[in-house]
Order: sequence, then structure tokens, then C-alpha cells
Amino acid sequence: MSNVLPFRPRPPVTRLARCEVVTVAGDMLNLLEQLEDVSARAAAMGRPALEVERTVQHLLDAVSAVERALDCIGEGEQSAPA
Repeated sequence: MSNVLPFRPRPPVTRLARCEVVTVAGDMLNLLEQLEDVSARAAAMGRPALEVERTVQHLLDAVSAVERALDCIGEGEQSAPA
């Protein structure tokens, strides 16, 4: 038995319509709110300090990653379509 999962081929991605981009950006903003909420709750956990610190740091890293992704979407009109 193998624990390797094959990737399914994806259909070619065409240029996203503006409404799809707005929907994705909205979903990402909702995700940001959820990550910030979870970060606040994780900071208040009654766990060992090092565990809480690492957990919150990883969540803040995720917030930063989502923010960078939103920046990329925001720059979409400035770059030529792929």
C-alpha cells in the first residue's frame, strides 16, 4: 500500500471573470476575519506559554499569507492577463 496520492489533472484555467475575482477576494477577507478571531482565542488558551506563542505565530503567518494573496489579486488589473 502506498501513501502517495496522485494529483488529478486540472482543466486549463481561463482568465477569471471580474465577478469571480471579487468573490474570491470576499472569501479571503472572510478568512482573514476568521484567522484573526482564532488568533485572539488561541492567545487566551490556558496552555503552556511556548505552545500558545507558536500557535499564535503560525496563525499570524497565515494572516500575512492571506494578506499577500489579497495584494496579488488587487494588482491584477495592473498586470497583463496570463
